[in-house]
Amino acid sequence: MEIFSVYSGEGMKILKRDAQEWRLRVESVDDLWTLTRLARSGTTFGMLGERRDQTTGGEEGGRAKQAERKKMWIELAVLSSEHVPFSDVLRVHGTIEKAPIDIGMHHTHIVEVRDDVMLRSSHPWSSIDVDLLLESEEAAKRGEVALLVVEGDEMILFFVTGRGLKESATWTMRGGGKRSGAREAANVAHQFRSKVVHGLTQQLSKEIPLVICGPGHNRDRVLAELKSEGHVRQMISVGTKMGGRGAANEVLQDGLAGSILEHHNMVQEIALLNESLTRIGTNGAVAYGRSALQRAMEEGAIETLLISADLLREPSVEIDGKTWMTWAEQLSAMGGKLVQCSTDHDPGEQLLGMGGAIALLRYRMD
Repeated sequence: MEIFSVYSGEGMKILKRDAQEWRLRVESVDDLWTLTRLARSGTTFGMLGERRDQTTGGEEGGRAKQAERKKMWIELAVLSSEHVPFSDVLRVHGTIEKAPIDIGMHHTHIVEVRDDVMLRSSHPWSSIDVDLLLESEEAAKRGEVALLVVEGDEMILFFVTGRGLKESATWTMRGGGKRSGAREAANVAHQFRSKVVHGLTQQLSKEIPLVICGPGHNRDRVLAELKSEGHVRQMISVGTKMGGRGAANEVLQDGLAGSILEHHNMVQEIALLNESLTRIGTNGAVAYGRSALQRAMEEGAIETLLISADLLREPSVEIDGKTWMTWAEQLSAMGGKLVQCSTDHDPGEQLLGMGGAIALLRYRMD
């Protein structure tokens, strides 16, 4: 089976920004992830949408006439937002605050890449929300990276995004198994690699760096064939212990891609999460759990706070009698750094298992 989709690596485009209202253009699936965290209860979300105008229904020639769907600008008081990781659609649910018709009715905006949207808050946006927005805008400057996992009979193409690992295409070899002769098997394998090289040529822009990884040496054959086909993009071949998605995670967690990925948001985030786990194992300068985190904040010991972006915006969960958002805003006055983490990768899931927040400290607390 082959699954093809093209990932856009551009960052959020800010069309207008003031203390309470933003106008934005969605440029990538990562931007949909960001909007999910910003479009929450207490905000207003606007964009072009469609509603059935009931005044255009009725009887026509003895038959029922269906109400026409009309495109219009609709602003919602947001109730909730839903985005499946790496999907191309965000759903924003709410009640209509502003539109030519149906004020007070429920509506769902379907947000896709290239849509223009408006976000408004009843009070100035917090510095934490602004940082998340600006981080999405900056993502375009880092560029996207493709990662190809190579095994004998299967190859999987991923895109390393700012918020996780997106699977884009899968190629599976047919034929050339144990019952085939050595010459036939070699021919089938060569045809398979040629098919993948052709697919990569069609799918990837010429500028996208490519990390080729996997166990064994088949990845080096793919690299050689890409070069023979004229690929001059930045490419590197990396050996891994595992295959499949595990190989891709190994590259990210162990920093095997070197300079190609070292400045990428997700790779830096994973490195910090791995550092925190190392410190836990060595009884180092780290804190997790609400009581330890609160003590670290009171002492000004937090150097970097790693926290799930969702926990940060969950109003029903508190620490020291405050929401996590209010509590974390104290960091800047102490010179601490806040990293808003995705949980759409393996270390992010480990972060959730530890309560959703962990701090790298300036010194070890006894």
